[in-house]
Amino acid sequence: MKNSDIKKLSIDELRENINNEAQKLQKFQFAHAISPIENPMQIRVTRKNIARLQTELRAKELAK
Repeated sequence: MKNSDIKKLSIDELRENINNEAQKLQKFQFAHAISPIENPMQIRVTRKNIARLQTELRAKELAK
């Protein structure tokens, strides 16, 4: 997800996306713990997406 797309989202949509990405990250981590996943970079990308979403959420909350 691009930063320009993230900036267009509402606060509720940001929270929903954060929850979805967190669940996705948890699934990746469990799968990787059992047996190495095909592309371990997915874990890093997912963590960074969560950070981007949280940063934008915090900025919107402060601007409110």
